Amino acid sequence: MELMDFLTILVFAFAIVMLVAGLFTAYFGSGKSRKVGVALLGVGLIVGVIWAYLVGWSDAEPFADVAAWDVMVDAIINIVAALIGVLIAVGIFLVAVMKS
Repeated sequence: MELMDFLTILVFAFAIVMLVAGLFTAYFGSGKSRKVGVALLGVGLIVGVIWAYLVGWSDAEPFADVAAWDVMVDAIINIVAALIGVLIAVGIFLVAVMKS
């Protein structure tokens, strides 16, 4: 079921980014861009709610086999670990370049 775990992370990340982008665009935009922001917000909300229903409460296959909460916690832990590793590597790189 690793494909479904991957798709769950992908869809939830898409929905969250669409929600944030929609809120940002609707709040700071004007005229036509404000309408686009509302549309982005709606798409993110609809996609997120539908996927959450499918993996959380429906018994439809293959969605019933996804442990959505566990998948999201693992994804967040992996992202944080990757960011820490990247920041350490960039820090070492910057120190090495500035000292040479």
